[in-house]
Amino acid sequence: MLFFLISCFSVILLSKSLAKPLMKSDWRLLSPWFWRELSSFLVSWFQKGGLVIRPLKQKMSFGSKPANTEKEKISLLDLPDLTLECILEKLSPAGLCNMAGVCSSLRDRCTSDHLWEKHMKQKWGRVIGDVAKREWQWHLVSRQRSSLMNNKKQTGFFWSLYSCWPFSWSERKTESNTEPRSSLPVDSIMAWYVSLESGKFWFPAQVYNRENGHVGFMLSCYDAQLSYDSRTDTFRARYSPHGRRMVEENISWERLRAPAVDTPSHVLHNSDCLHDLKPGDHIEIQWRRNKEFPYGWWYGVVGHLESCGRNEHHCLCLYKDTVVLEFNQYPTGSRWRQTMINRKDHREVGNEADGFYGGIRKIYKEEEISMWKSLWPRHALE
Repeated sequence: MLFFLISCFSVILLSKSLAKPLMKSDWRLLSPWFWRELSSFLVSWFQKGGLVIRPLKQKMSFGSKPANTEKEKISLLDLPDLTLECILEKLSPAGLCNMAGVCSSLRDRCTSDHLWEKHMKQKWGRVIGDVAKREWQWHLVSRQRSSLMNNKKQTGFFWSLYSCWPFSWSERKTESNTEPRSSLPVDSIMAWYVSLESGKFWFPAQVYNRENGHVGFMLSCYDAQLSYDSRTDTFRARYSPHGRRMVEENISWERLRAPAVDTPSHVLHNSDCLHDLKPGDHIEIQWRRNKEFPYGWWYGVVGHLESCGRNEHHCLCLYKDTVVLEFNQYPTGSRWRQTMINRKDHREVGNEADGFYGGIRKIYKEEEISMWKSLWPRHALE
């Protein structure tokens, strides 16, 4: 079928070229469309078992009988580079890993960063931030140092990743009498993806409403180290060792985010939005129970001063030094309902009874505001 399709296309091109010379511009318009459609056909055919993955073409020895061409099947390596590249781009991460185990040629192609960037962004882009990237680089450096100290080689790294992949593997078809070898760089995007997918790499992120929505953490977001569980499509979280140390299970994707700022959880955030805060703005503010605890980010809104008539046409709150922050998830009269800060000289304020308020970040994106609103408790907190 494939040879028939290619032959027909060749005849069409030949007839066109005889009638009129084929310009380079025609090739540019025709070739991408053809190879894209052909790759879609081949992927579908491959999934139905019509395409055989042969690592290497078998060469005919001198004097051997010609093979039966009717029964001969096509190898992926017989395809043009552009077609093969289009096929690989349509494969899932598990499919790429399976294909990488066939032979060295396909391994080099299937482990390329440009094929894995899309998969990395689609699945992990929302929860992986700059902090996690730095953590991964530090993990690689630590691994390399440990290997050098122990005088160990890393030639088996690819196959160790291959064996820990959480999906069920189809049988690998490798060259006979050939030992599997690895050329996968440990700093490749594929290596990072597989480490995340297998749950072996714990990465830093933030968890909304920690401890399964405990009333004491409603509408907050705390730093944690996370590990993915592919069997349940959920996460495990380890929170800061300071304060109450605990591990939380079965955290859904919706409750995670990449850190909005790079400020560590024990460091006061440098607030750069204080002069712009006005009533109605959405904010996150650092808060911690005492000096030994890490900060969490808590959702609130900017309110009006008592001296203001709450008339938006005559409101002067923007020009006052004092800023009112409201946490409307708490009932009126609650000590957690409201706090005030000085926009000109803001620093950590509070006490051991009410906790300590730290830095502030203004929320500009509607998607962040919508996320906080989706977590709003059904009833006012006590």
